[in-house]
Amino acid sequence: MTPFAARDFVADKAWGSQLLSDFGDVTVRLHSTDMPYRWHVNTGNEVFVVLDGIVDMHVRDTNGERVHRLAPGEGMAFGPGDEHVAHPQGLARVLVVERKDSE
Repeated sequence: MTPFAARDFVADKAWGSQLLSDFGDVTVRLHSTDMPYRWHVNTGNEVFVVLDGIVDMHVRDTNGERVHRLAPGEGMAFGPGDEHVAHPQGLARVLVVERKDSE
């Protein structure tokens, strides 16, 4: 049993993370960052939940690009091949559940 406080976590680099749990092929990580990630697609499903801060999640599909503003307690679920990039607005802490081989 390991308690953690998302509001206190600060990574040593942008998108640095703390491994919270490992389920074999799937991990649960706490990330902190104030920098955008990069456009990417995952090899499997991903759950992205904002715990602290604000994140603008940019997504692309056949209809073009859209932005979803995510506040604490809000998130998005992605399937394999869903193209997206997170842009935090200041420092944000997020919980990410995804396959280990995802980017």
